[in-house]
Amino acid sequence: MDDLIVSMEHVYKSFPGVKALDDVHFELRSGEVMALLGENGAGKSTLVKILSGVYARDSGHMEIFGREQGDLTPKQAQELGVAIIHQELNMCRHLSVAENMFLGREKTRLGTLSNREMEAEASTILRDLKIDLDPRKVVGELPVSKQQMVEIAKALSTNARVLIMDEPTSSLTSREIEDLFRIIRELKNKGCGIVYISHRLEELQYIVDRVTIMRDGQFIASMNYQDTTMDEIISLMVGREIREQFPRVSCKKGKSVFEVKHLNAGHLVRDVGFQLHEGEIVGFAGLMGAGRTETTRAIFGVDPKTSGEINLDGRTVKIHKVADAIRAGIVLAPEDRKKDGLCTKLSIRHNIALPNLDTLCDKAGIVRRARETRMCEHAVNSLMIKTPSVDMDVATLSGGNQQKVVVAKWLARNSRVVMFDEPTRGIDVAAKVEIYHLMNKLKQQGIAVMFVSSEMSEIMGIADRIIVMCDGRITGEMTAAQATQEKILTLATRFDKKVATANE
Repeated sequence: MDDLIVSMEHVYKSFPGVKALDDVHFELRSGEVMALLGENGAGKSTLVKILSGVYARDSGHMEIFGREQGDLTPKQAQELGVAIIHQELNMCRHLSVAENMFLGREKTRLGTLSNREMEAEASTILRDLKIDLDPRKVVGELPVSKQQMVEIAKALSTNARVLIMDEPTSSLTSREIEDLFRIIRELKNKGCGIVYISHRLEELQYIVDRVTIMRDGQFIASMNYQDTTMDEIISLMVGREIREQFPRVSCKKGKSVFEVKHLNAGHLVRDVGFQLHEGEIVGFAGLMGAGRTETTRAIFGVDPKTSGEINLDGRTVKIHKVADAIRAGIVLAPEDRKKDGLCTKLSIRHNIALPNLDTLCDKAGIVRRARETRMCEHAVNSLMIKTPSVDMDVATLSGGNQQKVVVAKWLARNSRVVMFDEPTRGIDVAAKVEIYHLMNKLKQQGIAVMFVSSEMSEIMGIADRIIVMCDGRITGEMTAAQATQEKILTLATRFDKKVATANE
């Protein structure tokens, strides 16, 4: 781990109205895992996109394998041995695993595509990585976790010597994360330098050698991981000490606001029933495929229900489509906020206004601009969304602020039940705390709050009550005081008995 393979000095990059990188320094050595850390908007992704040829820098020096490099194209970076696995999966869903792995460098024989040769080589790569996938399988038919593993295999199939991983574990199960860490260790032993970007700081202890910390587009520090503490890393990332990672607010548990009875939908929602009360946050725990996301989608009217009853404030509500749920005051902040929760090509104003046109339009169907402005500015101010204007495109916001916009559009219509599906996925530690404060604020206002999370520490740190699911059914329920990781995991793997209590 001695050879310097990447050196970036005095790197600057600006976008209209934003200085993304300001005199940044970065180094990577062969056979090491370098964690590149910082809040959303710190400049991490911009830096690695310059290294991988996606962006051109405004100024600065960059050496790769000891040679000065000008601005690169993605293909030139790939030819140099630089590969990047983006946080947002970059797959052609209608193509097979093998076709995706060799996209842009297809193998041909006598002028025609040689699918057999690509499938054979893809099979070898997948087998070497111990990834159980048929190379002929269409990518769009795979779960997101498997698509992520295809991205990893695709990057490694280029014989990369510099591998950039941007939030690689965000969609993986615990078993798949273990497999990924095994692959990373094998690559280290072969001399590959790995840039690892993740907001899951608890992962660092298993694979990381050094850390580089950025804040507000600037280089802050670089150090050996073993020579620092997690509190020091977080403090350098956010520029201040975060006293409480999981802020909990005590409220008196009030009346039942929301009740689901005998809900069935598809094959992953089986006879689900639960209640939500005023003054509490209910967390849904379980392994991937347990049916938690499917439950929220069925309640919200995204997926059709086979049977079941939904009651709000003591009255039965009929939800056949999403519009029915919204009118009733039952809303969802979905797992994939960019795909399902936002119109990223529209402004913050239009994202907040769009689901609220029924309250913003006059009798002629014309939007009352002044009313719209008041609604949007109130939402931005009350949730402290960081933006110079409500007319900024929502795509320019950090992940944490995008999540706030998703919630803002629902709170603008005084919703009674707010469901969060993986609310902190892909956002930094400081933004996570802001989301927790937001959930606590809703709880204090008497709004029923439920959230799905795959992070055990988050479930135990924020939820007042925890409901565990396995194989489409609720297998147990407990208060925060009763909860332990062992209890939750036992219930989350109870395939043999789908109904249980925490005190068995």
